[in-house]
Amino acid sequence: MSMKRTNVYADPEDLAIIKEAAKRRGISEAEIIRQGIHLAAMANRVWDEPLFSRTFEGPGRTLSKPEVRDTVAEAVRREISSGSGSVA
Repeated sequence: MSMKRTNVYADPEDLAIIKEAAKRRGISEAEIIRQGIHLAAMANRVWDEPLFSRTFEGPGRTLSKPEVRDTVAEAVRREISSGSGSVA
């Protein structure tokens, strides 16, 4: 994998923690910093497709707690009556 060099300013306390972690884990400080950069990049990535691409029919509003509870209870009753579920 090709790498590109860059310079960043970092808090001295963070660098001390990275140095200690690198020693403890037996890897380079640079590797820990690369892992952090990768996590930051992935956390800020804009994905081409939404995480949930399926849509569901509904009332077009957020359900109340009692409506959610009743809907789940009804689904459990249907599953139990069909014989496909088990109750603990």
